[in-house]
Amino acid sequence: MGSSEELLDALRKVVVLGDVWKARKMAEQAVNQGLPANDALEELIGAMREVDEKYERKEFFVIDVAAAASAMREAFKVFEPHLQVEATKVKGKIVIGALKGNVQGLGKDIVTAMLRAAGFQVVDIGVNIPPNVFVGTAVHEDAQIIAISVSMKETVPFLKDVVDQLQQKRLRSKVKILIGGPAVSEQTCEEYGVDAYGKDARDGVNKAENLLRNEA
Repeated sequence: MGSSEELLDALRKVVVLGDVWKARKMAEQAVNQGLPANDALEELIGAMREVDEKYERKEFFVIDVAAAASAMREAFKVFEPHLQVEATKVKGKIVIGALKGNVQGLGKDIVTAMLRAAGFQVVDIGVNIPPNVFVGTAVHEDAQIIAISVSMKETVPFLKDVVDQLQQKRLRSKVKILIGGPAVSEQTCEEYGVDAYGKDARDGVNKAENLLRNEA
């Protein structure tokens, strides 16, 4: 394999195609060549977006998405120990999960790894999580932030339930809500009264730090 760009491009393609074995081998090759794990991570995020787009256009079926997800996880395992994130000065606890109706957990897994690398305590509650479980876990864990991954547009309204339940428990000022994923945006924050939106994993870490800093 030639340049770093060619290797990253090839890695992206095998992830999109769902070739688990090749994805792992190329990830190992990238690490051995000294390629920055953070650059590779950006490529994996790009691959995930491409898979989402193909699924939306009905070029990919659920089985294709699952294969790509497996390939991405395999590559990500190789890169995760090499991620470099500036350790946060403000430690805090975050409950993270994919909202009810969202079964794609790749973006969440990447954000989780980046948050942990930055020094946060992260409680990952998985995918397809109903609003009451987000809130209940945040209460039980005494978390400062609930981070919610949303990749399906039709599930966005469930965010209102998270906000409402926090208000009912009089915890809305204590527990901040951070959202991310292809189905949400800054506009979603305004619409649902959410505190922050992370456009990618790195931005998610920055937003989490800002939310804690403002509380301090």
